[in-house]
Amino acid sequence: MPVITLLTDFGLSDPYIGIMKGVILSFAPQASIVDISHYIDPQDVQAAAYLMDSAYPYFPEKTVHVVVVDPGVGGGRKIIAAEAGGHYFLAPDNGILTKVFGRGEVKTLVCVENPEYFIQPVSRTFHGRDIFAPVAAHMATGRPLTEFGPTVSLADLIYLDLPLPYIKKSGELVGEVITGDRFGNLITNIDQQVLSQLGSSADRSNLFIHIGTYLINGLSASYQDVPPGGLLAIIGSRGYLEISVNTGDARSYCGIEKGAPVRVVLGDTK
Repeated sequence: MPVITLLTDFGLSDPYIGIMKGVILSFAPQASIVDISHYIDPQDVQAAAYLMDSAYPYFPEKTVHVVVVDPGVGGGRKIIAAEAGGHYFLAPDNGILTKVFGRGEVKTLVCVENPEYFIQPVSRTFHGRDIFAPVAAHMATGRPLTEFGPTVSLADLIYLDLPLPYIKKSGELVGEVITGDRFGNLITNIDQQVLSQLGSSADRSNLFIHIGTYLINGLSASYQDVPPGGLLAIIGSRGYLEISVNTGDARSYCGIEKGAPVRVVLGDTK
């Protein structure tokens, strides 16, 4: 059974996702459609890039992953289809696959141009229905990617200038909040590998995390490591450092939004 995932900023209060699924099932009635999320903040390509990169490895190989966070819909941006890391991807060429392609496992890459696979007439504002959905269905049923358009080079694509955590000469690790989830957890761009670069002695207890005016002493193993309402830092399920409040909302608690700096120091509370 072919699997198709959907990741969008459409929300669920409008009929857009239901219509896309209807189109997919019209062309691939055996497909299993999985919603990764439809609550990416509108036009937040960066958050979608991180979320797709953290989600797709948990799906079976040959899954078709459709990403429609598309501020340039109806304009001059390309639509690309790729085989990478044993999976298939369909997305606007706006940098949304920057992290996926950064893994260096791209086998085939095409620009989706063949109108034979589009619903006509193509809307200028709803390519999710008229291009992404039918093309994804045909990809899932085994059509070669080269049937959808000409091959292109990775060098021809648009990439996001994603903020990277870095270690200052003082030994301080600096990152930032890249997104939040519906629980109010603040998700940073600092992963476990970067944390390990602070030194071999960088265990959970001697790390100090600064965010806004708040200081968190050590990493928690679970939310229950602090009392209800307490602020904590934890490695979340996506593999990144998160700032959370046990049974609360860290975004409101800290008054912090995307882009806010996060500093991690080893054994120093300054």
